[in-house]
Amino acid sequence: MKSDDELKRDHPELYKVAREGGTEAPFIGEYVNEHTDGMYHCAVCDAPLFSSTAKFDSKTGWPSFTDPENAAAVTLHDDDSHGMRRTEVRCAKCSAHLGHVFPDGPEKNGTTCDRYCINSVSLTLKES
Repeated sequence: MKSDDELKRDHPELYKVAREGGTEAPFIGEYVNEHTDGMYHCAVCDAPLFSSTAKFDSKTGWPSFTDPENAAAVTLHDDDSHGMRRTEVRCAKCSAHLGHVFPDGPEKNGTTCDRYCINSVSLTLKES
């Protein structure tokens, strides 16, 4: 796991997002248009978070997933910052801020899925 000092010094954008709850600009993240098969891991602690099979193009500018690989891999928290009411997504292992979850994902089996809208900088893709 990367220490906060290491993140701040060597990975300032990751530190801003993971430890300060920031958001990277839309459409610039490394994984927005990624279609490689594999597992997306937390960029801070390497915990497996999202499978590429759950990834979809939400056209929002951030990598989007219908659900985590394992529900226990992430924790959800109320977020009332910036004058909005949202649900924050954090890594369950290291508490890194990953992004937010919204109830407007694609339809699957007649039900609308969630959209886990995740910052690319918070992720590392390990190809399968």
